[in-house]
Amino acid sequence: MVESGVGAGAGATVIRGARVFDGRRFLEGTPDVVIEAGEITAVGAGAGANIAGVGHAPGGQAEEIDGAGRTLTPGFIDAHVHMLAENIGDLAAILVPFSMQFYQSVGFMRRTLDIGITTVRDAGGADLGLKTAQATGVVAGPRLRICVNLIGQTGGHSDHLLPSGVEMPLLAPHPGRPAGVGDGPDEMRRLTRQMFRAGADQIKICTTGGVLSPADDPRHSQLTVDEIRAVVQEAEAHESYVLAHAQGTAGIRNAIVGGVRSIEHGIYLDDETIQLMLDRGVFLVPTLVAPIAVLRTAESARGMNERVVAKAGAVIEAHRAAVSRAIEAGVKVAFGTDTGVGPHGTNLEELTLMAECGMSVDGVLASATSVSADLVAPDARIGRVAAGHRADLVLLDRLLDSTTDLAGLDQAVVAVFQAGARVR
Repeated sequence: MVESGVGAGAGATVIRGARVFDGRRFLEGTPDVVIEAGEITAVGAGAGANIAGVGHAPGGQAEEIDGAGRTLTPGFIDAHVHMLAENIGDLAAILVPFSMQFYQSVGFMRRTLDIGITTVRDAGGADLGLKTAQATGVVAGPRLRICVNLIGQTGGHSDHLLPSGVEMPLLAPHPGRPAGVGDGPDEMRRLTRQMFRAGADQIKICTTGGVLSPADDPRHSQLTVDEIRAVVQEAEAHESYVLAHAQGTAGIRNAIVGGVRSIEHGIYLDDETIQLMLDRGVFLVPTLVAPIAVLRTAESARGMNERVVAKAGAVIEAHRAAVSRAIEAGVKVAFGTDTGVGPHGTNLEELTLMAECGMSVDGVLASATSVSADLVAPDARIGRVAAGHRADLVLLDRLLDSTTDLAGLDQAVVAVFQAGARVR
């Protein structure tokens, strides 16, 4: 059956012969996928038969791509990255010139796009300049939804002033990235307004300590429910929402009660809190690869704070167990990696870790496409191979099905399309 969209014609691209995962399921057979003017206009057996320039259709110009033996998916959507950092926590970063982050981000963006990630939600660091550079074609990379900077309490996960008096430059403030440390509901409102003024699409708060912040504990709560609600109310006034860095159980629960849309990490989720997420429709973005990336950075002979390394090692098993329970319970799980903690371009390793936590292949691929789209950009018509959606697509030199091992999927990417344009 052909799904109809806007009229197809000259200048179209037709992808034929591929197995298609449409963002929710594998479609039967090998349907044609027709792209025109940046959109998918038709999906189905024979959908490209009447496109001018393809097959026996008369006249016009069109490109035909042979997908035989390959799998076509929507462009992947990473709901948690940091595009202006890499190997966060490396103590050598204190010696790097401030502006290097902006130059390095060009390569980070390219590497991310090349593995099929066409949209990201930057969870702190990327400013309006990088978003605008991508949107206007100055920089090639995934389109961005930005938080600008983290918001949290004095001495919390977003506060990088150390007892020595040195501030580690993880997300150091600058005119386009205001500082995000404050206390009390009124200051939370002010900080939220500042992030929106700086161009934020959504707001990120820290309701627990974290692994990479050496002076706190990921199990400990940060921000009161009243402070969280102040941020959520302000975000809603901007027709936006809040995501919460939340690792400890009580801080996760406070974030949910306060009205956040997604929980990032969720390391110490318990069954009661999982039920609360189900009751309120809250997403989980696990970032399972993040603590592993911290250990790899430490093992690579880079300087890392010993306490940070110890915390990373301590949370891995609890993290996997919590995510496994959330998956089994049916929590909405979106694909997110915290890349920037580790190297850019390695994001797809997270897919294998999600499968190891009990998620089906179909579920993992849906998480990285349609589920992440519902969280990150429900208004953008992305995350699906369906008529009327943007033609963000990935062609993989591998036949995937519901039993496939997803390891090494980044090595199988042979073509990437973003809004219909082939960018790899």
